[in-house]
Amino acid sequence: MKVVSFYRFLDVNDPQPFRDELQALCEDHGLLGTILVADEGFNGTLAGNAAAIRAVLTWLQKRFGIAEDLDARWTDADEPPFRHMRVRIKKEIVALGRPDLLPHEKTGKHVSPEEWNALIEDPDVLVIDTRNHYEFEVGTFPGALDPGNDSFREFPAFATELAKTSNDRPLAMFCTGGIRCEKATALMLELGFNEVYHLQGGILNYLEVTPADENRWQGECFVFDTRVAVDRDLAEGGYVQCHACRRPLSKEDLASPDYREGVSCPRCVNEADEDRIARLEERRRQIRLARQRGESHIGANT
Repeated sequence: MKVVSFYRFLDVNDPQPFRDELQALCEDHGLLGTILVADEGFNGTLAGNAAAIRAVLTWLQKRFGIAEDLDARWTDADEPPFRHMRVRIKKEIVALGRPDLLPHEKTGKHVSPEEWNALIEDPDVLVIDTRNHYEFEVGTFPGALDPGNDSFREFPAFATELAKTSNDRPLAMFCTGGIRCEKATALMLELGFNEVYHLQGGILNYLEVTPADENRWQGECFVFDTRVAVDRDLAEGGYVQCHACRRPLSKEDLASPDYREGVSCPRCVNEADEDRIARLEERRRQIRLARQRGESHIGANT
């Protein structure tokens, strides 16, 4: 089956009727996935038949009078990466804590992957990884600043401090697929930065179109699906995910005495209370018993 990820910042007046129409349309086409809807736009991933997905994307274009094709990233999947079809209303389609920022009205300048290397190699340019710290640890571009965030909602605090000392510097910003940068660059412009650029289509687009001998990416790229991370060729990488804290784990992490499959890892071993540990231990036991019976335990891969 096909899996497609897409987003669009635009004005959604009265999201509830739009949400209801979109939910019904996706169900009618037999699709699975999650789509977030807010006043500022929509952001989602769908899985299913390619023609059915294209029908939904075409409907979205007509619904909002979008002349060009929606930016969408297509991949293949052997089995459904989702169990349900959910369209949800949120305050933001990417949670920065600033629903008042409207990237479709003012955002940074897109830079193509072909132009990106020259930009980040300019010593005057500050290169900023807008992702979370655990994503940064898996891989990033050389010289990139790590805001040290555990969630995107923490990015405004980093940005505010940076503006006090460096708002005369050009910025080159990037994220996994582009959506966080759309919002983050809008924030930077509000804070007084004048030259703000972001990588069009994000890291995944860069890895897809950049020749190997020109590829400046270092490490792997964390992705929010069952692959956990992908390498420079977009093949599944060498990380697994801790069920307890959802952080990516390297081979060294898995060898640590603090790693207990499904229960804890070196990064979260001291974070969980006894009740949560007990629940995770029981869940691990149920998964093990299901495997012995040749069954799939619900939630084993979530």
